[in-house]
Amino acid sequence: MSPNVDGRAGIDAALVQRLVAEQFPQWGHLPVIPVEDDGWDNRTYRLGADMTVRLPTDAMYARAVEKENRWLPALAPLLPVRIPVPLATGVPGQGYTFNWSIRRWIEGMPAAPDRIESMDAFAAAVAEFILALQAIDPAGGPVAGAHSFYRGAAPAHYDDEARQAISALGHRIDGTRALAVWDSALASVWHGPPRWFHGDVAQGNLLVRNRSLVGVIDFGTCGVGDPACDLVIAWTFFRGSCRTVFRSAVSQDDGTWARARGWALWKALITLAADPTGRWAAANHRLINDLTVDAANR
Repeated sequence: MSPNVDGRAGIDAALVQRLVAEQFPQWGHLPVIPVEDDGWDNRTYRLGADMTVRLPTDAMYARAVEKENRWLPALAPLLPVRIPVPLATGVPGQGYTFNWSIRRWIEGMPAAPDRIESMDAFAAAVAEFILALQAIDPAGGPVAGAHSFYRGAAPAHYDDEARQAISALGHRIDGTRALAVWDSALASVWHGPPRWFHGDVAQGNLLVRNRSLVGVIDFGTCGVGDPACDLVIAWTFFRGSCRTVFRSAVSQDDGTWARARGWALWKALITLAADPTGRWAAANHRLINDLTVDAANR
């Protein structure tokens, strides 16, 4: 997540206020305030004390509105922590061109080690959420594809991107070891039945309160398919004993872990290749190294 700069993507609090007043006049008197930390795909605003307004920033993200509003109410009662509950769906207006949604506010802050009582317990709680999500009946659910940015499908969809990034990075990384991790991911195939996946189990989408996990947000890339993409947090946020706890608690087979390493590697590679000396460069170097070491030790 990143600081929520009002006006990004042409969306600001004044626009949101007008949309709400026009389409949901019962809430039109409530204050509209940007959330402190925001994602990139959507703009999020507090609406009064108990609601949020979520607006896609681009057509590619707008397709998630209907999906989330259809499925989140069905998933919510079956999960161990809170997830966003849609209250209303808005339509284009006031110069804004996409559908948007109003949801129940979940009190909490994005996960960070200094906000968590026990990282081991937190890792176990995240694993519990993932397993509970996987256990939900997938019948009729949105099959992995373009709407999920191919999370839940085979990582081979991004084969060209991954290889081009390895080539572009040249001596900056150990390309031979990175290719070995990527090839291992592509060699593994999900043979199980489709499972629900979140698609972006990242620290910014995990909410903590009273130093424990209380909610999971941003289901824009959710769907049914291969759940390997939900394991990348093993390397992006967990390390040491909590990584071991997570790996044990979530209890996935070796092939699923190989594909998970592939998902994590692809994202780190393309991000690093796009900005090899920028703000996130050191973190992506560490992540790529962790993934290659982890793969070598399996």
